[in-house]
Amino acid sequence: MKIVTRNKLWKYLFWLGPFLVTVGLTVGLVSEQWGLIPLIFLITGIVIIGLWIIWQSYQTNWWKRRSTLAGTNALVATLAVLVILGLINFLGTRYHFRTDFTETQLFTLAPQSRELVKVLPQPVKVWVFDINQNPQDQELLENYRRQSSKFNFEYINPQLRPGLAEKFGVKDYGEVYLESGNKRQLVQTINQNERLSEVKLTSRLQQLTSSNTTKVYLLQGHGEHQLSPGQGAISQAIQGLNDKNYTTSPLNLAENPKVPQDAAVVIVAGPKRELFEAEVKALEEYLNQGGNLLLMIDPNTNSKLDSLLKEWGVRLDNRLAVDVSAQSVVGLGPATPLVTEYGQHPITQDFRNDISFYPIARPLEITSVPGIQATPLLQTKPYPSSWAESDLESEKLEFNPDKDLKGPLVLGVALTRKQTPQSTPTPQASPTPSPLASPTTQSKTPPSATPSPLASPTTQSKTPPSATPSPLASPTTQSKTPPSPSSQTPTESRLVVFGNSNFATDGLFQRQLNGDVFLNSVTWLNQQDKQPLSIRPKEPKNRRITLTTTQANLLTVSSVLVLPLIGFAVAIILWWKRR
Repeated sequence: MKIVTRNKLWKYLFWLGPFLVTVGLTVGLVSEQWGLIPLIFLITGIVIIGLWIIWQSYQTNWWKRRSTLAGTNALVATLAVLVILGLINFLGTRYHFRTDFTETQLFTLAPQSRELVKVLPQPVKVWVFDINQNPQDQELLENYRRQSSKFNFEYINPQLRPGLAEKFGVKDYGEVYLESGNKRQLVQTINQNERLSEVKLTSRLQQLTSSNTTKVYLLQGHGEHQLSPGQGAISQAIQGLNDKNYTTSPLNLAENPKVPQDAAVVIVAGPKRELFEAEVKALEEYLNQGGNLLLMIDPNTNSKLDSLLKEWGVRLDNRLAVDVSAQSVVGLGPATPLVTEYGQHPITQDFRNDISFYPIARPLEITSVPGIQATPLLQTKPYPSSWAESDLESEKLEFNPDKDLKGPLVLGVALTRKQTPQSTPTPQASPTPSPLASPTTQSKTPPSATPSPLASPTTQSKTPPSATPSPLASPTTQSKTPPSPSSQTPTESRLVVFGNSNFATDGLFQRQLNGDVFLNSVTWLNQQDKQPLSIRPKEPKNRRITLTTTQANLLTVSSVLVLPLIGFAVAIILWWKRR
């Protein structure tokens, strides 16, 4: 009798163990703090369960029973499955892995957006003042939030929280604001016809988090494209630069033949007339001092930039780039080359095989120059799809092997030149300057000293007044003190040349990749390689099939009548054979 009573007591004590474990887990999960109290419950429950198992094994040889082994195996398997499911859920919550099978990656952030959000210097929040929460906008904001814990968003009903709406100056439903610290900026106003744009959100995010503004100058005075809206203007390109936190200003080198010191990039967009010699020298000097220049030169123009381009190994071909495949594929004329092949370069690294086109373009000839690295950016299709046409007055385009050039043709190139100034010139007996001296920067040396023939192409020592100056010496920039050791840090000049400027004009700038080519070029020229480049808007491919009335009727009859009759006939034949 005592043994039975004792067994019942141990049985009840066993149920106390799982109860205490459940209490401990509940307290820890609810409070989200695994302090002393939940740990005491857990440890006490586990100890009671362990003692009960030991006692059962000692009293009844419980472990050796077949039922115990089967039950233990089932319990272990169940616990293993629960642990695996828990780990999967934990990893799924902590690490997000999504696959976008759409052709244009409609539901995936562009690499530029991901890189920008991952390196946010401070928390950023998006406020959407709207009653309805659109699933498409929510998915886009969730994609941003998955990239960084510093990005967050919230939907606000202006009627329920009028104070917050007044704080942001909300005037209408659908306004989206970006907030970072004390800075607030309107992103856009969304509605049923216009959803939240990744392009606008990333651009405003970049503006809000960047404390520096970059100055971009556009050369004017030679028939270049005008900056304000109008026929053949590049106002959309200017707006694209402003959206990326650039400050744009016109530049007239005829009045003052010197590029401003704060110029990060200088753009020459489609000059119709020749540049003065002093203007060309000013651009050359700007490049020699580590500047960055974007040239977009159309055919049938002579901008007098041949001498500058020759130093970089680039020659503008006077022939016209022709692409006969463009007319048959997308309806463009043969004088509008279609480009789907891009070079391996930061400007075009994310373009894949997407389309950009260049109405009335001239090819470029690239030759190797020591110290200059050239990367072709744009390349037309091979011959016979494209070639360089020499007879510009002929109404019928035919390849002339004696005068024309077979494709593929290079329509754009990116070039870099690194220069390391020489801090101290090597003394020599002769006072004659080195023939390799630069036409830009000079430093003063003793009368008996002569620069080393191996001196850098960017610096030259200045001879005394009695000595004969170098014929290449510049009358503009001179330094009377030797450069400091820090000046030996390599400076890099960058140059991008396109044989066309119409691709960046209003109306064409926002089509296909044309705007991305322009904006990415300016960003790369700015030598801010960590700054996100342009983001292409993502649009679904048009997969609709256009059928005539006859084709639609034929498809209806075949699917509703013909195919069922064929199946019925096959069934009768099989039944007849088996019979």
